[in-house]
Amino acid sequence: MAATIYYEKDADLSLLKDKTIAILGYGSQGHAHAQNLRDSGCKVVIGELEGTDNYDLAVKAGFQPLTTEEAVKQGDIIVLTLPDELQAGIFEKQIRPNLVPGNILLATHGFNVHYGQFDIPKGCSAIMIAPKGPGHLVRSEYEKGGGVPCLIALGPGAGDREKALGLAYAKGIGGTRGGVIETTFKEETETDLFGEQAVLCGGLSALISAGFETLVEAGYQPEMAYFECMHEVKLIVDLFYQGGLNYMRYSVSNTAEYGDYTRGPRVINEESKKEMRKILEEIQDGRFAKEWLLENQAKAPMFKRLRAMQHDSLLEETGKKLRRMMSWIDEKEF
Repeated sequence: MAATIYYEKDADLSLLKDKTIAILGYGSQGHAHAQNLRDSGCKVVIGELEGTDNYDLAVKAGFQPLTTEEAVKQGDIIVLTLPDELQAGIFEKQIRPNLVPGNILLATHGFNVHYGQFDIPKGCSAIMIAPKGPGHLVRSEYEKGGGVPCLIALGPGAGDREKALGLAYAKGIGGTRGGVIETTFKEETETDLFGEQAVLCGGLSALISAGFETLVEAGYQPEMAYFECMHEVKLIVDLFYQGGLNYMRYSVSNTAEYGDYTRGPRVINEESKKEMRKILEEIQDGRFAKEWLLENQAKAPMFKRLRAMQHDSLLEETGKKLRRMMSWIDEKEF
């Protein structure tokens, strides 16, 4: 069944005229939503922790950040752009006590609502507007006159009124210029987590690391392995981005295309797909969510250990050295 997609003509920005939108968190998504909505003529307040870099960025952008509690009190639409692992605690202590009937909680990702990390109080409702791009792109495309496509979903307590306000919000951040696809909290959350884990972050980074290690272990120079298994990934991904698999295959050599068809399935095969299905099951039944939330309750010891191990790998050290030779790269070191 084809997706339902909404555009500019389907959204009425005037519905937000008498509403105050409280953006909680002035990070990647928060800063873009706040500035785009303000430029669209909406009344926006920011909830951010004083003394943080994001607080200072909000001030620099012309906002006067409030405490979370005060922002919620002023808001008609409360926008959650806080990290997944922090939302439940902040909700119970700082958001819920200050909600009143008629308030709309607007999520930019479905994790906490889908997995029931907090209950929507009676008289309030939840919707989701999720841009399919990072915040800096949401902002830059809006400034160019375009927009990043978004997803819309209705949660507990939401009906036609909330849907209309959600579409108006999407229009305010530029989403209806690109198109707003109707989905559910369940579908957005589960597909998003699966994409991150099996393909975009987990799958791709593991594939790159394994390829690099295979060449180095076979006696090839780390620099050569880096170029072939890491550096040139961007060239291929850009082709995917522009025209899909077909355009990539059209653009590379016949030798590369033949290797793609005949060797790729030997690396990503039925065993790989079995593991992908297991990953999806862990997302669907909540095991991953429970694991991640418990990890954070324990102050994230395994997460921090894995991050430190990967940070100083030979792949990363080789990349740092080679990127310094490429003046055209806006190098980011962490």
